[in-house]
Amino acid sequence: MGEIFAGLPWWVKWIAVPVIALVVFGGLIASVVGFVIGLLFKLLVFVALVGGLIYVVRKFTSSSSSRHDF
Repeated sequence: MGEIFAGLPWWVKWIAVPVIALVVFGGLIASVVGFVIGLLFKLLVFVALVGGLIYVVRKFTSSSSSRHDF
């Protein structure tokens, strides 16, 4: 692979080839990045909802058990 790029100018290796790769695989890259961001967002929402549920349950169980302690 190095022999193919050996005689080419630097701008072909560092500019043209990555641009062509982005054009060809851009949709795939965008869908993978979108999937990962969506998954992280759903994970964050899940953690927030579980944390809120734990907070509410502990608040109600501690307040209801403290009322019955004589």
